[in-house]
Amino acid sequence: MSHVEEQDTGAPDAPAAPLAGKIALVAGAPRGAGRAMAVELGRAGATVYATGRTTRDKVSEVGRTTETIEGTAELITAAGTDSGSGGTGIAVPTDHLVPEQVAALTERIDRDHGRLDILVNDVWGGDHLIDFSSTPMWEMNLENGLRMLRLGAETHIITSHYALPLLVRNPGGLLIEVTDGTAETNREYRQSFYYDLTKYAPIRMTLGLGEELKRHDCTAVCVTPGFLRSEAMLDTHFKVTEENWREGIKKDPGFAIAESPTYLGRGVAALAADPDRARWNGASISSGDLGKEYGVTDTDGSRPDAWPFIKALAEGKNPDPADYR
Repeated sequence: MSHVEEQDTGAPDAPAAPLAGKIALVAGAPRGAGRAMAVELGRAGATVYATGRTTRDKVSEVGRTTETIEGTAELITAAGTDSGSGGTGIAVPTDHLVPEQVAALTERIDRDHGRLDILVNDVWGGDHLIDFSSTPMWEMNLENGLRMLRLGAETHIITSHYALPLLVRNPGGLLIEVTDGTAETNREYRQSFYYDLTKYAPIRMTLGLGEELKRHDCTAVCVTPGFLRSEAMLDTHFKVTEENWREGIKKDPGFAIAESPTYLGRGVAALAADPDRARWNGASISSGDLGKEYGVTDTDGSRPDAWPFIKALAEGKNPDPADYR
């Protein structure tokens, strides 16, 4: 069983279908945190549109053929069935850099349901472009840098442009921006100019859109996982599986605090079901923050709090991972 298919909700006394009747769009849902958030929203009862470029017929530049939006949609529906919530997944191939495709997507949601309650902007797909060397910005590959910005920032802007008019139609709508790191943890330079700029952009988008959305009784929140055990992180970077992931600690001590994508997915589902979620408007929060706030756990029952652990490592300390779970 995949780590995004766990039947245990990870939350104490969670109602079976807190998001029943809600319509969600998870942009960037073939794999990783996007897939997990889509699945957990469906487990909570939402109808979830899972979008992205990788399908069973076509693969994006990421090049991973086994993770598709159709596969995500099937996991969503299975989770809704297993939980009894009735959540359903709908796969819609969408390149979020093409405005006409995003417009068609939102028109379809409007035509089918007349509303959108939850928008998750998780589009990325730029890991292969990252340059974490000491190369200065002016010597980096400009084409790769601009492509990274387009994938991680422009996609979010285009999607919000077309989807937010549908979201603000009803009070209570929730926009979730997804990035790497919180505003606090990203105060320091992220070593690579284009990556730093790309990953800070959603934090700033959340701040600005939060101001605009609150006029419509809607909320914007930016979330980040900690050290994510995504499919690529497991099988490509560390060459381990979900079952023996701790072997990766030999390569990077920070991996000791790694979390499955389900942890963020559970936190986001709990946030979406929180009637008082407006208190988070404009905020930047981590999966660890969500875990503590809503009592959800990772699939192993722990509550990883990766960013303080990573900070302690960077400061030359010898933190015990158990103290951060």
